[in-house]
Amino acid sequence: MIGADGMLKLSSYNGVEFLGVYCRANEEFAIVPNDASIDLIDDLKEALGVEVEHSTIAGTNLNGALLAMNSYGAVVTSMVTNAEVERLSRHITVARLDDRLNAAGNNILVNDNGAVINPEIHPDSFRLIEEVLQVEAVQMSVAGHKTVGSVCVATNKGVLCHPETKRDDVETLRSIFKVPCAIGTLNYGSPMVGAGILANSKGGVVGYRSTPIELGRTEDALELY
Repeated sequence: MIGADGMLKLSSYNGVEFLGVYCRANEEFAIVPNDASIDLIDDLKEALGVEVEHSTIAGTNLNGALLAMNSYGAVVTSMVTNAEVERLSRHITVARLDDRLNAAGNNILVNDNGAVINPEIHPDSFRLIEEVLQVEAVQMSVAGHKTVGSVCVATNKGVLCHPETKRDDVETLRSIFKVPCAIGTLNYGSPMVGAGILANSKGGVVGYRSTPIELGRTEDALELY
């Protein structure tokens, strides 16, 4: 399914604007909760140009918080069920994150060029993440937050970061992900931008409370022209 390149749409998960907590997408497919609305599914198909798979992760709707993925692989909480892994494996290589910090989507920020990981992730988990996602990774905090996946979003065109991200860290992220990097907010001032958006190189779906100024900054950061 082909989306309109550069499209950015406002949407919600059943009235909740923090889409990145409940859904996850890469270049080819998105995973959404079983009760996701038809409107949200249509927005994802149109803006991101992806297939949409319904599923739970660890029996919950927190798909975005518990799953990180790029075009090469997916890392998911160790609490995921075998049936959920089987469903994901139809699309992509999947590995369980057997770590105290196993909310993979919150603790891993990744595109197809690199990854940033919570600095407290165990070295064994770090190696697993690099192997499955097929990228070099760096452990660091962003804007004082260790849950890097919740405060940033990375695509193969750009990175949007928490507004308090330091200039040196912006440059570091640009080097890791090999794309431009900028700061901003979503959902009427929320700094947790990773929790407020689903995006890939073709487009983005953001929380409905986001303002025109925030949308413009997001379009610029992710090069959605």
